[in-house]
Amino acid sequence: STDEPEEIQLTQADLMALEAIGDIKVEKEPEPVEEEPAPVPPLEIEVPQEAAEAPPADEPRVELPVEPQPAVEQPAPLAVQAPDLARVDAELLDALLNGAGEISIFQSRLNRQVHSIDFNLGELTQTVTRLREQLRKLEAETEAQILHRHQEESGFEQEFDPLELDRYSTIQQLSRALAETANDVASINDLLRDLTKETDTLLTQQARVTTELQDGLMQTRMVPFQRYVSRLARIVRQTSAESGKAAELTVEGAEGELDRQVLECMLPAFEHLLRNSVIHGIEDAGTRQAAGKPDVGRISLQLRREGSEVLIEVADDGAGLDLNALRVKASEQGLVNDGQEISDEEAMQLILKPGFSTAGELTQTAGRGVGMDVVDNEIKKLGGSLRIESESGNGTKFLMRLPYTLAITNALIVNIGEETFALPLPTVEGITRVPKDRLLQLLTEDEPKLEYGGVNYRLQHLGIFVGAPPSALPDDESSVSLVLVRAGDSSTALITDTLEGSREVVVKTMGPHIASVPGVTGATILGDGRIIMILDIGTLVRSERDEAHVARPATLPVDQPVTALVVDDSITMRRVTERLLERRGVRVLTARDGLDAITVLQDHEPDIILLDIEMPRMDGYQFATHVRNDAKSHDVPIIMITSRSGEKHRARAIEIGVNDYLSKPYQEAQLITAMEALLGREL
Repeated sequence: STDEPEEIQLTQADLMALEAIGDIKVEKEPEPVEEEPAPVPPLEIEVPQEAAEAPPADEPRVELPVEPQPAVEQPAPLAVQAPDLARVDAELLDALLNGAGEISIFQSRLNRQVHSIDFNLGELTQTVTRLREQLRKLEAETEAQILHRHQEESGFEQEFDPLELDRYSTIQQLSRALAETANDVASINDLLRDLTKETDTLLTQQARVTTELQDGLMQTRMVPFQRYVSRLARIVRQTSAESGKAAELTVEGAEGELDRQVLECMLPAFEHLLRNSVIHGIEDAGTRQAAGKPDVGRISLQLRREGSEVLIEVADDGAGLDLNALRVKASEQGLVNDGQEISDEEAMQLILKPGFSTAGELTQTAGRGVGMDVVDNEIKKLGGSLRIESESGNGTKFLMRLPYTLAITNALIVNIGEETFALPLPTVEGITRVPKDRLLQLLTEDEPKLEYGGVNYRLQHLGIFVGAPPSALPDDESSVSLVLVRAGDSSTALITDTLEGSREVVVKTMGPHIASVPGVTGATILGDGRIIMILDIGTLVRSERDEAHVARPATLPVDQPVTALVVDDSITMRRVTERLLERRGVRVLTARDGLDAITVLQDHEPDIILLDIEMPRMDGYQFATHVRNDAKSHDVPIIMITSRSGEKHRARAIEIGVNDYLSKPYQEAQLITAMEALLGREL
């Protein structure tokens, strides 16, 4: 029993050597089995030749070859039971799946049109009902007029009562013709309603068949992960042998399947993560023994599916990330300033920087300067997300969320102004509702953050990332929905105008010109025919965070402080803006409305004016017009800050000569950036 581990190690080493040479090919193992029966007939022929010399032993020997014949025929039933297989080009399958996606889009559009027709038929039914009621009143009025006129007539007709002799006037004939027409319209309405119901039933059946077709075609793209388990285990063994460490790989959920395209893109990433786990994570035997760990390191790979996502977790029980070493390396490479403190979350995100490596020497497995940044980029290209968790002495965990298939995905549809965007659900951590009063209070802080689930999320308007104005908070709701995006230290809670909910969308690739736009992973077509962009929101929030760090350098010494005039009828907004600017060294003057501000201008010369629109006595437009017509203050830049974010209000402000236009509630970074751009200096 003591020699058994050594025998296993020797056997694994031999297998690795043979696999490296290429002598063992699993795919060609059945071929020798089929060729083995070929030499059997010559053996059967040789037996009678020997029988000529020994006739008494011939008969039993002649019967012997007859017995193995059923064994030769045994593979026949297996061949019959095996399903027929056909080789199909992968591009053809992709084209077929794309066609099925187009059918699904047309299906949803037809459904919307049928529902629109059904709604209009309901309106037509109400119209026919009103028409019949009006005709009934018209006929009654006509009969009354005929009776009145009969009483005024004379002659033989007076011998008959009006009820005993029908008299038809032109208007009476027209009313009855209209009644017949109304009945015809009602019949056509009923016929169209029946046809609409039949069409709706057919579309429902077609949707079911289309879904089955789509699922079948997607199933052809699925590849069982079990097929690559041996390859990944071999990489762990090879890396362990090269590094002189002992590690083993355990895989959970290997029976799951992945999209072929997703697996092709992520397989090199999995290999790199496993190599890193062995080289950077697993300690040597002496260190592990001193820490009370087993001599053999354990690397686990878990694969599970959650809805339209596949969660893949790569974890090890090694030493974890050396955050101090990461900080030192980042300082040496100039990624952080000297003396700048970064959190543990930010330090872990450093390993995703291009060319960042803490390896002490260059080898074929580590320290080549190409590593986790490639893994992160591949995950982003697929519309997934990567989360890193590390605990000193207990190992590191990489949690990857990937789409189950690239052809179809579930996305959250959001509206920003007049624009609509889709956010892939794998990139969305969740959605929460926050009371409107609390959100307004948070937005007045310098760097508003929302704590949820133990994570601090920065509050941002989604419009900032897509070139749209900030979202206006709803007036008729007591709480606001926020979209949570987990991106390390850049985790953000996004404020949107409205949420349309999640739906299954068909992902369309874009041309090279639009595909190069950062933060856009594709496009889709909604049921109403709208073409919307699919955003990689994780990339957007990270890039905005990086730009904010770059664009916010240390305060430079200035000879003269900036003077700003804040004009707003809200005392809360005046005080909040005053505190915000005074922390930046800005001298602040305040005014309640336009007339009060004109009085301030008579005694002071501000460098910039922050102006509201809706104010008593003199509103913002009137005051801005006064400033532009005054030779003394003609060139003073004006930033209009208002809750009126419509294009009509913005156009009016630009026409007067306002330099910039911000919507309430605004972010501190937005206001400071706008002021710095207009003043030409840093605050």
